[in-house]
Amino acid sequence: MKISRNKGPLYTQIKNILKDRILHGIYPIGTNIPPEPHLEEEFEVSKITVRKAIEELSQEGFVEKRSGKGTRVLRNTSTSKLSKGKLFTELLVESGHKLKKEVMEVTSLKNMEEDFLYPLFGAQCICIKRMYYLDEQPYIYFYHFMTMKMRDLVQENIKDQSLYRLMEQQGIILEKFTDNFDVSNPPLEVEQALQVNTNTSLLKRMRYSYSEENELIEYSEGYYNTNLQEYVLNYEK
Repeated sequence: MKISRNKGPLYTQIKNILKDRILHGIYPIGTNIPPEPHLEEEFEVSKITVRKAIEELSQEGFVEKRSGKGTRVLRNTSTSKLSKGKLFTELLVESGHKLKKEVMEVTSLKNMEEDFLYPLFGAQCICIKRMYYLDEQPYIYFYHFMTMKMRDLVQENIKDQSLYRLMEQQGIILEKFTDNFDVSNPPLEVEQALQVNTNTSLLKRMRYSYSEENELIEYSEGYYNTNLQEYVLNYEK
């Protein structure tokens, strides 16, 4: 995987990619992340850069470097404010599942005044289509709609890093989430992507994500193939 100096320090990019893999169960708790020579080859960077990335992961409590035994994963949950928005996926990973993300498409949309998105974002917005795989099987198809000010950030970085982590790096903290749920027939492209039969009713989650200033940053629609895994809500005091 190639990374670019235009996106910030190389070791920070590597750290965030490795952290994202840990959070999505690619590197489970108790297992070792790939050895340093493997990471040097994958990211085409020096040993010093890889070691700096691992050092920061260790300082954040995600991994433990053991002399002669490799670097072991210690935890796979986030402690940032954004963890509120990622609770369900974290529960899946904690249960032993593996999650993989794929960006299907990133486009700019023109919204007509009568469109649903117009009151939310105005005449234009960004649309990101993403697929989540649960243990290698297509599980969730997302449409993310975002303000145009996120365009350059998203188009340059979304294939390499977590969407919400990119926002966090830019100082955009999603403080409040409003979720609505429905059961409906998805668009044809979602049926095909999730490999479900025509006219299959799926769980649909509609999420409004707001900044600390109560500005709407993102609206998303996610279709879940709950035949693979039920959607879980975990309420904690």
